Amino acid sequence: MFGTKFRAAPSRDDSDRSPTMQVPTLWDGDFVLWDSGLIAEYLLTTYPRRPAAAPPLAANVWRPSFALRDKLVSTSVQTLVASITTISQLTWTGVCVGGNAHLDRCAERLPSLLAWLEAQLPDNGSGFIPGTLAVQDIFFVSGIRFAEARPIGVEFAWSRYPRLMALTARLDQRPSFMANPIWWWDPEVIGYGPGGSPLYDDAGSGAN
Repeated sequence: MFGTKFRAAPSRDDSDRSPTMQVPTLWDGDFVLWDSGLIAEYLLTTYPRRPAAAPPLAANVWRPSFALRDKLVSTSVQTLVASITTISQLTWTGVCVGGNAHLDRCAERLPSLLAWLEAQLPDNGSGFIPGTLAVQDIFFVSGIRFAEARPIGVEFAWSRYPRLMALTARLDQRPSFMANPIWWWDPEVIGYGPGGSPLYDDAGSGAN
């Protein structure tokens, strides 16, 4: 995107330009940004040209007339994703849900957030900003599929959230999502075969 590039994991050598060493970090020439929400806001406003798609990508992260509501949805989605990511990262160190008070709190937060987010969708055919594909939609579905593609002890009772389930199913069929699948991963996965089937270092240690 016009010389824009992402750095997956800034190192200590990058700390003068990315002091948080946070993922993701965006380099756009000499301009550096971190934090997913801020990066999305920057890309939408700086690069308004984008391929035609239905529904179209929202022009901004929030609408002027509904700014607080849209920002609250965005913050809630990011809290959901941060909780999932924390569970994922600590799981690989041997700290799991059910055995740690902090991770238990993260896991307890998920159904509460899902119930609130479900109520923000007007029907089974809309996203968080009706008539568009919103950044909030993208972050939500990416976070959910991230969790489902990792054995981290988190499951979602989708029957309780039919609107969120419908949103996730719709985005699964969007060409950009199909072109960037989130595949199953655990620490022993070393690659992927046809269709995204995981390949393991030790064939006898495989999982799903």
